Amino acid sequence: MSEPTTHTLDVPGAVLTYDVRQPGTPSRYPPLFVFGSPMAASGFAQLVEQLDDRTVITYDPRGAERSRVTPDGRVPAEIHADDLHRVVEATGLGPVDAFGSSGGGAFALAWIVDHPDDARTLVSHEPPLVTLLEDRDVALRVQANIVDTYQRGGFGPAMAKFIQLVMHAGPLPPDYLDQPAPDPAMFGLPADDDGSRDDPLLSRNLAMPAFEPDVAALRA
Repeated sequence: MSEPTTHTLDVPGAVLTYDVRQPGTPSRYPPLFVFGSPMAASGFAQLVEQLDDRTVITYDPRGAERSRVTPDGRVPAEIHADDLHRVVEATGLGPVDAFGSSGGGAFALAWIVDHPDDARTLVSHEPPLVTLLEDRDVALRVQANIVDTYQRGGFGPAMAKFIQLVMHAGPLPPDYLDQPAPDPAMFGLPADDDGSRDDPLLSRNLAMPAFEPDVAALRA
């Protein structure tokens, strides 16, 4: 593939950075848009190197790495969805195939409802949709507790709670938050607080308003 061309895009409340990689020879396949959240384009570098048979678009979500953003962690999924639309529109390459992972997979479900003509095929990979789970009320409280722990104690204690959460098998019991907080050292994390509060997962994604996709619109 050719070296990526990098572009910036002014959107309400942010400046987005995106990359376009062209195949070495003309492709018979549609362009592919690969994205995550909070993971930025750099997290997909090894993957997109393997995709040499089509044009590939990647981008940094607002607040991640190269994309600047207004200082508000509570950015709803619908704004991220609009960002996805604006990136596709700016490239002039739509409709695209799309692979959205983690938070990107969740936001893509809002994007595809609002802008169905942007994509031919969407794969939503492991979207963290706690609002659709049977234990949603407990899960939302646990997420809020992790964000509060981050604001009070910093990265290590909060990330330890996040790892403990994602390792849990099955529905969360109502008394989940009554258990002792995990020791950050168990996961190789620092217990000391360095004072920073800019981790994109803990300060932004988990602090966002809970997103519930429009299932009826998606099925349609």
